Amino acid sequence: MTERLADISARIDGIRQLGAVVNAMKGIAAARAHVARTQVVAVDSYAASIAGAMSRVLNNDIMKGDTCAADRLGLLIFCSEQGFAGAFSERVLDSIEGEPNPASLFLIGARGLSIAAARGITPHWTAPLPSHTPGIPKLADQITTAIYDAVAEGRIDGLDVLFTGWASGRPTLIRKRLFPIDLADLPPTTAERPLMQLPQDTLIAALGQDYFNAQVCKAALHAFAAENEARMEAMTAAGSQIARELETFQATLRRVRQEAITAEIIELSTGAAAADAAW
Repeated sequence: MTERLADISARIDGIRQLGAVVNAMKGIAAARAHVARTQVVAVDSYAASIAGAMSRVLNNDIMKGDTCAADRLGLLIFCSEQGFAGAFSERVLDSIEGEPNPASLFLIGARGLSIAAARGITPHWTAPLPSHTPGIPKLADQITTAIYDAVAEGRIDGLDVLFTGWASGRPTLIRKRLFPIDLADLPPTTAERPLMQLPQDTLIAALGQDYFNAQVCKAALHAFAAENEARMEAMTAAGSQIARELETFQATLRRVRQEAITAEIIELSTGAAAADAAW
């Protein structure tokens, strides 16, 4: 009985330690998601400023044109970097099953890459998702370089991005065109065209690169936040399961202790009765 009590107590201590780890992971994920959501607002403001500048440089006739046609469309997808995020990467990969040409697929996230490999998908280019948001701009530069290289090689002439957002407490897959930029999406303006010292095409190309980089940063931040929110959800479910197991083992410990006390009382009573009978 004593050995059984020791085993149950050791199991309870192990469950409590696991619960502490789960709570720590949940707290870290919550902090990272909050920071990413805050920074998305700043990136949105930056992208809006660039879009406004492009709108002022271009005239209304050009902005009415459809520039989104692409014969060789590439796909940039953001999966999870680490585990303990539920089916985060699986949802992303399920949504493109049978669609992408590996020569035009760009995949972000080490965990997502391992899942893609298990499915027989070999992307043209991959990169890890940083563990902290200050690394996102550098990642965006790397992605931009890889995309431009693919365009120069003739692999793609257009690009969609697929990432996970978070709405109403649930993950939501978002897919949008990154380039060619749909000029109709630029905000309308009534301001006069600014005085320019650069040719219009050169200026628009430079602004378009900055706008593309900002959109990649935005998608990466959304994916970063969504992965950590998915991890929070997974850790919350794990914490609930741990609490239930802890309660079960604590009830078992109380029952075993009561059985031990009862057995000891019976043993003492039996011994006392036997002693009285001997006298």
